[in-house]
Amino acid sequence: MNSTEEPQHRAIDQQPEWLIDLARVINDPGYDRWRSMVAATGGCAHPVHLTGESLIVNATSGEVLHSYRTTDEPSGHLLVACGNRRASVCPSCSEVYRADTFQLIRAGLSGGKGVPQEVSEHPRAFVTLTAPSFGPVHTRREKNGTVRACRPRKHDKVCEHGHPVGCHARHESGDERLGQPICGQCYDYVGAVLWQAHAGALWHRFTLEVRRTLASEAGLSRREFTKRVRVSFAKVAEYQRRGLVHFHAIVRLDGPGGGSEIPPDWADHDLLTRAIPPAVQRVTVTSPPSDLGRWDLVWGDQLDIRPILLDQAADGLSERAVAGYIAKYATKGAEASGTIDHRLSCPACGGRGRLSLMVSCGRCHGTGLKPGLHLDALPVTAHARRMIRTCWELGARPEFTALRLRPWSHMLGFRGHFSSKSRRYSTTLGDLRQVRATHRATEARERHGLPLLGDETTLVLGHWRFAGSGYSPGEAIMAEHIRQKVATARKIATEREDG
Repeated sequence: MNSTEEPQHRAIDQQPEWLIDLARVINDPGYDRWRSMVAATGGCAHPVHLTGESLIVNATSGEVLHSYRTTDEPSGHLLVACGNRRASVCPSCSEVYRADTFQLIRAGLSGGKGVPQEVSEHPRAFVTLTAPSFGPVHTRREKNGTVRACRPRKHDKVCEHGHPVGCHARHESGDERLGQPICGQCYDYVGAVLWQAHAGALWHRFTLEVRRTLASEAGLSRREFTKRVRVSFAKVAEYQRRGLVHFHAIVRLDGPGGGSEIPPDWADHDLLTRAIPPAVQRVTVTSPPSDLGRWDLVWGDQLDIRPILLDQAADGLSERAVAGYIAKYATKGAEASGTIDHRLSCPACGGRGRLSLMVSCGRCHGTGLKPGLHLDALPVTAHARRMIRTCWELGARPEFTALRLRPWSHMLGFRGHFSSKSRRYSTTLGDLRQVRATHRATEARERHGLPLLGDETTLVLGHWRFAGSGYSPGEAIMAEHIRQKVATARKIATEREDG
């Protein structure tokens, strides 16, 4: 090596790893094909790598009409989108999930996707169900555009633990104290975690109770009411800053056949809004018996019921606004309340998880730690850390085994579905995905001059294996660049459609 080559090699060795890898990716002979695969996933942040083959054959003769093999790819594998709904995990796939949820909700409000347009004439309400208070927390209060004191109390008034019971700060919207307890010792963490773990059961009880109340208000038995009116739901869970979920729900009255049938004249919006408050108040779920006590778990006092209108108005919400609001929260998780978006695990037991922290499950001693969690290095708020610890400790108790609090400690105890709907509300996410897949398959067949999809003269045979996931550092940088371009193109297309 001559004197001029040596400084060049030394300069390359001193470059950061991501820059060296980025140069490798761009200069790779298969870069253009890799780029097209990433673009096909929408710039997925954690694509799945598959190896295998797919054949389209003539069903009669067995002749292979078209074949695809990953061995022909420069990389030796095919990239497939991860499909994760969380925006914090994969912005690209979560945007697809958000758009699908928007279409699903919108179809149940204004028709389309197999739902008749007459559904927009049915009585509908947008309902927000909240969690009760388990202790005062810091909050941002406004009145007429002026920020007010958080919790104005006498300055010398303290709780039993010696902490002030009030807070006179006027919190900014980004203040890290928002949602944190005024006094952590006064806060009922056990009750909060148990409520969170039973939130799904509370929602189920509400859907049953609102039907009973509607029947009672209409002067009918439950059986007679069901013969004349069907109640449809769609809901999404949203984490508040205090770490507890509340539900945004659409409640709609239909005829007995669902959205395709108009309900009787007496099943109007007034009946719907009258029935919801008493139904909410009557719902109670009791926690399992324990030496810690038993909690009667109920909904919070804050209940919001607003009519859903065809167009935006002062006293209601438009169909599009409701669909957009619900779809937005369908891609968010507990990370909005200061926690993490993946599961905790015990490395000593070989538990699954992406968290490389010392977490002792209490059933092994491989770490040399006492049972419990060592969460000091976890990037969460103090309140979320306390909620996680409470989940872990309660999860060790046999009476709470069915709640599976440890596997869901990163969700602060909530293990229900973030978005769900009743069977007859509208179309399904699966149907929307199938339409998209069929469209792409049809385009591919036309491009290769193959018989149309669904033609009984052809068969599709495939064999696939999982070969990994994710990107190298350089690939991740380029994938994010591709995602941004895809997102911009989608935004422009949406604005054109709306215009």
